[in-house]
Amino acid sequence: MEEDRVFIIDGPMWTSAGMTPRIDLVLAMIEQDLGMDVARAVVRQRVVYHQRAGGQSQFSAVPELEPKSDRIKSVLGYAKRNLDKPLTVGQLAAAAHLSPHQFSRAFRAETGQSPVKAVENLRIEAARLMMEQSRRPIDVIARQTGFANRDRMRRAVGRVSQGRGH
Repeated sequence: MEEDRVFIIDGPMWTSAGMTPRIDLVLAMIEQDLGMDVARAVVRQRVVYHQRAGGQSQFSAVPELEPKSDRIKSVLGYAKRNLDKPLTVGQLAAAAHLSPHQFSRAFRAETGQSPVKAVENLRIEAARLMMEQSRRPIDVIARQTGFANRDRMRRAVGRVSQGRGH
């Protein structure tokens, strides 16, 4: 047993930490046996948000961002693919084909948070995953996730852990 793990693979033994982690475990099994494309197809078909890696902590800095519209979902995908770049509300609004004001209002209505906070939370989550899954230096992770430096990343994590990040 290992505390605070989503799932563990120990030789032929696969175990998970609960119901939601079982979904991650099954997706990992599908990926291992049938490949990433089949696992992604299952995710899309079953409307599962994403698969977490087994070695990561169960804690997530990202509140459940489950927008109803494809427009906001596609903007979140755009943001995730471009975390290493500056992401302004104007850029996100353009990706959604809305004015910045319309976009901000629609985004908050669907996710419960501002686009700026959502992007910060996505950056924190990406940084956390990189720290858990790689041996990259913190400064490199901070730059690759759009924080510019470790101090900005540390302050953002502090805001979220103190409940001010949502």
